[in-house]
Amino acid sequence: MTLAQEDIEFIKDHLREWLDELELTPPSAPLGKELLERMVRVEEELKHQRELIQTVLEQMDKRFKAQQEQIDKRFEQVDKRFEQVDKRFEQVDRRLEALTRRMDRFMIWSFGLTVTAVGVVITVLKMWPPAAS
Repeated sequence: MTLAQEDIEFIKDHLREWLDELELTPPSAPLGKELLERMVRVEEELKHQRELIQTVLEQMDKRFKAQQEQIDKRFEQVDKRFEQVDKRFEQVDRRLEALTRRMDRFMIWSFGLTVTAVGVVITVLKMWPPAAS
């Protein structure tokens, strides 16, 4: 929204009146000295606050670094645990392979003995003469 030229002229004409009504006068000399002293104190306080903030940030940085180191150590421990679990799984895998080999041998022997026994029984029955024929 732009102001019309007549509005700008009206503001310029009445600006001094409005400022006088608000009694905006420049501060006197003693008040200026007080303000200057207050500004110096505020600047010193700001400097002190900046130093405190810097100190707090440094402490937080140290603390975060310490926590990061602890987290790294915990991850290393977890990695070691996983390695141990992997070794245990390898041992279990070897045991299962050995058990599978034993079961395979057992099944082969059992099948062989069964076939042999059946063959012997059939041979004996064929060779045995019937008693009443």
